[in-house]
Amino acid sequence: MDTSAETTTTATLEKENIAVYTNPQHDLWVSSAEPSLEDVKQGTGLCEGEVCVGIRSTGICGSDVHFWHAGRIGPMIVEDTHILGHESAGVVLAVHPSVTILIPGDRVAIEPNIICHECEPCLTGRYNGCEKVRFLSTPPVDGLLRRYVIHPAVWCHKIGDMSFENGALLEPLSVSLKAMERSGVRLGDPVLICGAGPIGLITLLCCRAAGAEPIVITDIDEGRLSFAKELVPSVRTHHVQKVPAEETANAIVRLAEIRPAIALECTGVESSVAAATWSVKFGGKVFVIGVGKNEMNMPFMRLSTQEIDLQFQYRYCNTWPRAIRLVQGGVVDVSKLVTHRFDIEEAVKAFSTAADPKTGAIKVQIRNDV
Repeated sequence: MDTSAETTTTATLEKENIAVYTNPQHDLWVSSAEPSLEDVKQGTGLCEGEVCVGIRSTGICGSDVHFWHAGRIGPMIVEDTHILGHESAGVVLAVHPSVTILIPGDRVAIEPNIICHECEPCLTGRYNGCEKVRFLSTPPVDGLLRRYVIHPAVWCHKIGDMSFENGALLEPLSVSLKAMERSGVRLGDPVLICGAGPIGLITLLCCRAAGAEPIVITDIDEGRLSFAKELVPSVRTHHVQKVPAEETANAIVRLAEIRPAIALECTGVESSVAAATWSVKFGGKVFVIGVGKNEMNMPFMRLSTQEIDLQFQYRYCNTWPRAIRLVQGGVVDVSKLVTHRFDIEEAVKAFSTAADPKTGAIKVQIRNDV
């Protein structure tokens, strides 16, 4: 670490750095964090290529709640005290002298990964598969739910006058954009979206912008389906019942009046993946965005005899510039997704709200003053 390097800072700061923590005992609390206020004010502690960002808005992701409640997602396990959060935007407070692409005062959205730049996925442009990736908020790498964060400048994307709320939503939008790219949704494609949570709803906005028609979205929560209808009035909604997957699929096809060409599965739930498989046409595609359990059963012979492609996604890459253009240009309006806002000191209440379906929360964001 080059602690002697001169840095530039424009901030007059007073508040100590704090963060939102969990642990293997599933506790959740707010406490002090690094870098310290003094380091931030003096601009010390930055390595080559790094900047210090004052975080202004951070969205709570379903994975954050899962790490809190379950302590793990697949092989990613909370084994120690751990800082959550990976959907953030803020303002640059200080830069290392080596940084030329950002200056203090720049408003940025943070792409929450640090890659090796050496492995095959990195060298071929698919850096979401980096073999040594440090993805913020995925144990053991601490996340962004802090007041101040040090991060490589290359992963801090300028957002101009975009709101910090929308800047934080660029992360889940990136998930949907990568799904649109890899699934190949085209103008006029009949599309099924499984799950009306934040990713499903943003995917709905993307499918509408891409000209998919008709679009059917499913969920077990009627409130979320109503929200989807308000967001995109032309969408057709199906309330999922506890019935066999084939029966759900038949209802979806009747509602769409055509078999979907592509199903974008945003839940990772076994029964939902199965329903999507039974829904799509011969030669169609089931594209799974959602995160599920380690192993699951699926209608193998349906996939086989109908030549259905089953494809998966892991995070994203090369999406932030495109996401910024879409939001700035008004092509995709994500602003309506934020239903609840809390200050970072109220983070425990914010997480409880995000985790409770009865609150009607879609996207809960935590705000900072710096």
